[in-house]
Amino acid sequence: MLQITYHGHSSVQLGTGEKSLIIDPFLRGNELAVTKPENIKTDVVLLTHAHMDHILDAEPIAKANNAKVVAIVELATYMSWKGLDTLGMNMGGTVDLDFAQAKMIQAFHTSGIVLEEEQRIMYAGLPAGYIINIGGKTILHAGDTSLFGDMKMIGDRHKIDVAFLPIGGHFTMGPEDALQAAEWFNAKLTIPVHYDTFPVIRQDAEKFVQQLASVGLEGRVMAPGDSFTL
Repeated sequence: MLQITYHGHSSVQLGTGEKSLIIDPFLRGNELAVTKPENIKTDVVLLTHAHMDHILDAEPIAKANNAKVVAIVELATYMSWKGLDTLGMNMGGTVDLDFAQAKMIQAFHTSGIVLEEEQRIMYAGLPAGYIINIGGKTILHAGDTSLFGDMKMIGDRHKIDVAFLPIGGHFTMGPEDALQAAEWFNAKLTIPVHYDTFPVIRQDAEKFVQQLASVGLEGRVMAPGDSFTL
């Protein structure tokens, strides 16, 4: 049995009852979020890339829970400098987290840490997504990405139970491209993420789910704080 909780933006928590992991925690900076970082209980923090709206709450959550932070090696190294327990990996690799296995897959985006006072941007490795085997299910979190053809190969090679896909546009693929991605991933359930947090990424998630249904795919809209058991 797997509990899936959506914390808003791209933040998803997957739990098996005794153990859980959270992906891209961004709560303090999201006006739509209903959960505070100090309320998160987790064993592992997975990061897809280094942009602020994906890593903002990684440090406080990891420290409060003595949680391991998993990320591409450059971002993991940066997080280790903050005194966190990190596990660096790279594209195509899989890490065993005891209660889950996470495979890093490609995403087409950028990844860097903006150092405002220095007016400098620090390289933080490639952006990524994850395929996570947990609680007997296979979960895909696409990360921030545009549409790319190898999504079909990923869908052909993995039987995906749930896919989390960005639909916001502007910074990631929008609904039209996300619909094509959903067809290629061919998950049993597709859940839209990375929308509505900022004005520039406002989208109609219900309409996207209707479009999924029109091509024979099941979709679900989750509000921040929503959970369900798979």
